[in-house]
Amino acid sequence: MPAKTRLPPAWLVALTLTTFTFATDDYLIAGVLPALSAGLGVSEAAGGQLVTVFSLAFALAAPVASVVTATWSRRALLTWAMLVFTAANAASAFTHSYPVLLGLRVVAALAAAAVVPAAYAIATALAPEGRQGRYLALVMGGLTGSLMLGVPIGTWVGGAFGWQATFGLGALLGAASLVALLVTLPDPPAQPAMPVRARLSPLARPQVLAGLLGIVAIVLGSMMVMTYLAPLLRDLAGAGPGELGLVFALAGAAGLAGGQLGGMATDRWGADRALFAGVAGFAAVMTVLTVCWLARPLPLLGLLPLLLAWAVTSWWVPPPAQTRLLALAGPAGPQALALNSSAVYVGVSAAGALGGLVLEAYGPGALPAAAAVVELVALALFWLAHRLGERPLTVA
Repeated sequence: MPAKTRLPPAWLVALTLTTFTFATDDYLIAGVLPALSAGLGVSEAAGGQLVTVFSLAFALAAPVASVVTATWSRRALLTWAMLVFTAANAASAFTHSYPVLLGLRVVAALAAAAVVPAAYAIATALAPEGRQGRYLALVMGGLTGSLMLGVPIGTWVGGAFGWQATFGLGALLGAASLVALLVTLPDPPAQPAMPVRARLSPLARPQVLAGLLGIVAIVLGSMMVMTYLAPLLRDLAGAGPGELGLVFALAGAAGLAGGQLGGMATDRWGADRALFAGVAGFAAVMTVLTVCWLARPLPLLGLLPLLLAWAVTSWWVPPPAQTRLLALAGPAGPQALALNSSAVYVGVSAAGALGGLVLEAYGPGALPAAAAVVELVALALFWLAHRLGERPLTVA
């Protein structure tokens, strides 16, 4: 009997499948970019903008969608958004027009922007007492799962059946997520009706803004290494594309475990202690990686435990950070989660830009040290948010 009680409820698995679907759909293009660009008759740089418009549309739309749909039935919101997402991907599988595909990517991103913050809010609202962090971590596990399973499978589908088949896969995943949600998800209550200004006013609190900046910094520090992992491991351990693919797969599995551990730590220790432990662990791993750079070249096998520890600590941090943000936002928690999603995409974009500057100026060996500094800045921002708050955060 105790083993059964530890199994996640079916509706939580359905929410995780949904976030897995969106993350896979966003990342799939990277695996088929050369074939996609050739098929559309555009440069690879232009083809890459399909990822950019998806991310930008999501970041801009998530906060707006959270406010506009606040009083809608959660079940109706998820149903219609998943239908739109599935239809957009199905249509993408049959187009050869670059402008049309750009538009369809925006439509898919708008649907995702309506669902992802709602999924986090539903997981939080339906979580039993003392399991909020773990439930959030499981829903976020769809993101790491997409790197570990979704993207490799999508790349294989594109290679075997053509780049358009990857969008067909996105449509199939969307349909599967919709069915899973309809079958398993109860309809949690929407937020009570209130003026938009009253709904958004808590988000203007200095502590909430500091928390959101902390989220940006957390993602920036982690993704700075992830984005430029190829040149780092190439120069550090002579790793090629084959070895890098294995590292990504193992890191995805380790990140999934790290998210679960971070969620459990949040529930047991409280968000503050769990956040501090995760950031301190990440900074320690980055420090060791910086020392390893000075001793290069090193065998990749010897570096593998350190890389897995990096993945664990990177994904440990988001559950306590999101729980912390929820406490800071109070009644505007769902809107804060929407802004959290936007902050994540801002952090990803900033990681590419700042990491590129570090790479060009100091070489790949400086990336871990820079990432550690950014994570410590994130911790300082959350400390500032705590000091600005009207009362201390207490998370069971």
